Amino acid sequence: MQRWRGYHGAPVGWGRSVVTIGVFDGIHKGHQAIIGHAVKRARDMGVQSVVVTFDPHPAEVVRAGSHPAVLTEPARKAELIEALGVDVLCVVPFTPDFSRLSPEAFVHDVLVEQLHAALVVVGENFRFGHRAAGDVALLERLGRTFGFGVEGAPLVSDEDTVFSSTYIRACVAAGDVTAAAAALGRSHRLEGVVVRGDQRGREIGFPTANLLCHRYAAVPADGIYAAWLIRRGGRAGQRAERLPAAVSIGTNPTFSGRERRIEAYVLDFSDDLYGERLALDFVAYLREMRSYDGIEPLVAQIAEDVAQTRRALA
Repeated sequence: MQRWRGYHGAPVGWGRSVVTIGVFDGIHKGHQAIIGHAVKRARDMGVQSVVVTFDPHPAEVVRAGSHPAVLTEPARKAELIEALGVDVLCVVPFTPDFSRLSPEAFVHDVLVEQLHAALVVVGENFRFGHRAAGDVALLERLGRTFGFGVEGAPLVSDEDTVFSSTYIRACVAAGDVTAAAAALGRSHRLEGVVVRGDQRGREIGFPTANLLCHRYAAVPADGIYAAWLIRRGGRAGQRAERLPAAVSIGTNPTFSGRERRIEAYVLDFSDDLYGERLALDFVAYLREMRSYDGIEPLVAQIAEDVAQTRRALA
């Protein structure tokens, strides 16, 4: 998959393409359906498929301080998009000037002049241009003017729930990682670097990896979770490891903690993880965060959490 920074990245002689546009945070089942349809139509037409997305999140530029929790970091998003068979990922820097493009200017400058769109595939709730003034109906009218087709893809739902990034963020924030996984089509993933903590876990026989994540990362609600820890191979060609882990998210109330932390106890594991970039794939919520009167009841509860983790991941 080619990766372009900005829509001016199209090479000289670039032909027609099938384009789909969106923030696509999460690459959930709805996104997969839209992108998959664009890829299929591009293959049917014998042209390239292009996914146009934005960085940073448009909300942060349009309404400073309103950046939503991020479900997929840029590198992970690119991996997931590539796995869908896309030919080109075009990441457009979302600047104040870009945000002021009218719907007509966006279509002319991006879709027509640069990407040479033959067909544009979008969700039926797609909005574009300054103040989100453009919708699918306007895109269709502009398509007739500029000579490209438009296909609106229906939203994907499960019974009465429409899958969306907003819905999944709410699930994660509530600790419902099972519902989030159902909408994503895979476990919710949190990525970060292992940093040194208070090392209390090591003192009581349960050493943990303290994960420092991006400030906008979609972190599940406080509690204890069963998860898979993904340890990427450090050398070229080395496969990633998937290790079972009991994960604690919260402030360690037993020790009067104040800083919210993400700590993973990796089962049956003794290697040093400090400094490594890891990922956690959340499988199940086990229980709420609690405060204990001493070390012994805390250790007994952690042992039970480990047993529950084994059962959840079996």
